[in-house]
Amino acid sequence: MNELQEAKNWIAGLQWFFFIFANIVIIPITVGEAFGLNQAEIVPLLQLSFIVTGLACLAQALVGHRRPILEGQSGLWWGIFLTLVATTSAQGMPIEVLGGSLALGVIISGIITILIGITGVGPTIAKLFTPAVMGVFMFLLGLTLIQIFLKGMLGIPFGSAAEQIAINLPVAGLAIVIALLVIVISIKSPASVRSYALLIGIIVGWIVYTVLFGVEGNSSGNLGSMKLFPFGYLTWDTGVVVTAVLAGLLNISNTFGSLKGTDEMLQVTTTNKDYVSSFSITGLATVGAGLFGLVPYAPFVSSIGFLKQTNIYDRIPFIIGSFMFLMMGVIQPIGTFFSSLPLSIGSAVLFVAYLQLFNSSMDFFKGISFNTLNVYRSAIPLFVGVIIMTLPASSFESIPAFIRPFMSNGLLVGIVLALFFENVMNWDRVGATLKDHKGS
Repeated sequence: MNELQEAKNWIAGLQWFFFIFANIVIIPITVGEAFGLNQAEIVPLLQLSFIVTGLACLAQALVGHRRPILEGQSGLWWGIFLTLVATTSAQGMPIEVLGGSLALGVIISGIITILIGITGVGPTIAKLFTPAVMGVFMFLLGLTLIQIFLKGMLGIPFGSAAEQIAINLPVAGLAIVIALLVIVISIKSPASVRSYALLIGIIVGWIVYTVLFGVEGNSSGNLGSMKLFPFGYLTWDTGVVVTAVLAGLLNISNTFGSLKGTDEMLQVTTTNKDYVSSFSITGLATVGAGLFGLVPYAPFVSSIGFLKQTNIYDRIPFIIGSFMFLMMGVIQPIGTFFSSLPLSIGSAVLFVAYLQLFNSSMDFFKGISFNTLNVYRSAIPLFVGVIIMTLPASSFESIPAFIRPFMSNGLLVGIVLALFFENVMNWDRVGATLKDHKGS
C-alpha cells in the first residue's frame, strides 16, 4: 500500500496509461469502420475495448505472468481482420458472413489458447518458434501493419464498400507532417521527452486536424447499446474459420516473445506456471473478444521497447496505468470523446511506432549465420509472403473457397512456411557443411 502513496509510481503509471492508449485506441475505430459500423456503434466498441484491455492487463499483472507487459488487442489479429475484410469483400462474400465466421473462429482459437495453457504444452510449442521464425513473423507483421497505417494516413477509407478509393491530399499532408514530428521527437529529444513522443503526436495532430477540418463527429452511443456479434451472427465459412483458428495458433508467438524477451531485464526466468497462467488469461480475453466483436488479445512484444526506454520495471506503475485505462472505458463520456480521434492522426503516430518491428526482426535474424545454402530458410517465407501481399484479391478467385482466405494472406502464409522450413531441416548443419567446403 505504501507504494501507492509514492508520486513517482503515479507519474510512471501515467506513462503506462498513455502507452496503452496509443496502442489500443485506433484498433476498434478502424475495425468498426471496415465493417461498416456508424459512430454510434463504434463508441461502445471502443469503450468495451478499454474495459477488456484494462481488465486483461490487471489480470496478467496480478494473477497471470505477473509482469509489466501490455495485454492488448493483437497486431497480428488486427491485420487479419482488416485483410480479410478487403480480400473477402472483393471476392463477393457478404460482410455479415465474414463477421459471423470470424467471430466463431476467434472463439474457437480462444478455447484452444486456454487448453494450451491448462495442459502445459506451451514450452513444447515454444521450441517451434526459433529466431528464424520469429524474424519472419516480426518482419511480415510490420509490413501488414504499416500497410494499414499508411492507408489511414492517406485518408483512404477502411470500409469494404467504399465507392471511391483515392488519396485525400490535405489529410495525407497533415498526417505525414505529424509522422515526421514524432520521428524528430523520438530521435532528437531527451529521453524524458522521447517517451511521450506518441502522446505529443496524437495531441498536436488532433488539435491541428480539428482546426483545419473540424470535429470528426459525435455520438450518443454507449455501452448499453452494445450487442453480441456486432459484425454478424455466428455462421460457418470454412476458409474464414480455418484462417482464424490458424491465426490464433500463430498469435501465441507473442506470448513467447514477450515473456522470454523480459526475462533478462526483469531478472526472472519464465516457468511453466507463467505460460499456464498467461495463456489462460489471453484465451479468456479472446473468447470475450469473439462474443463482442473485439480484436483478440495477446501480450505486446512492443512492451519490451517501452520498458527499455523508460526503465520502469516495477509492476505497481503498470497496475496503476491499467486501472486508469479501465476507468476510461467505464466512464461513458470519455469513451465518446476518444471515439472522435481522427483515423489519419492515429495511423500516423502508430506508423512511426511500429517501424520498430523492423529492428525487432533484425534482432532475431542476428542470431542466425546466413550463407548461400541456408538462406532459403528465411528468404522463401519472406519473399512469398511479401509477394502475396502485393497481389490483388481477384488473383485468388481460382483457389478453392475453403483455403482462399488463408492463401490470400501473406502474413499467415509466410509464418507457416517459416515454421515448415525451420522445423523439417537442420539448417545449422547445412551452414556447417558450407564452412567445411571452404576450409578444405
